[in-house]
Amino acid sequence: MSVTTPAKVIGPQDGTSGFLGSIGVRFMIDGSEADERFSLVEHPMSPRALAAPLHRHNREDEYSYVLEGSLGALLGDEVVVGKPGDLIFKPRGQWHTFWNAGDTPARILEIISPAGFEDFFAELDGLGGALQAPPDALADLCARYDLDMQPDTVPDLLERFGLVIGERL
Repeated sequence: MSVTTPAKVIGPQDGTSGFLGSIGVRFMIDGSEADERFSLVEHPMSPRALAAPLHRHNREDEYSYVLEGSLGALLGDEVVVGKPGDLIFKPRGQWHTFWNAGDTPARILEIISPAGFEDFFAELDGLGGALQAPPDALADLCARYDLDMQPDTVPDLLERFGLVIGERL
């Protein structure tokens, strides 16, 4: 027996939004709506904003589709830059980070597969973002989502790529 899922249209202002400490997040499709196969969020990023410290996911693959602006990413030892229409694949188990590589705002769609990591973003927003979260709470959050994070990489990343801690758009 097949189940019919009702149509869903997500307008440009729809969905719950939050701030992760340096980039924004807008929740578009939760895992529960996609049988936990994937989730979809939008990340608005202010100019030259670093998204996160160097980190790796042990359970999820991420796909970043550039809607506007320029997206830089460090994938292992390789630096790539995506423009509107480009898709950057960040496989599980690979150390990576990403940032707005331009001087204007950027927006990406982030596809996360399988679903579940969107809940990390919601919890991080609830802690006030990465910069406001108590270190023990952030470490616990990372452990629960099987995420390895290296916060000590932030100063080098900011200097190496000419980045800043982003502002809420």
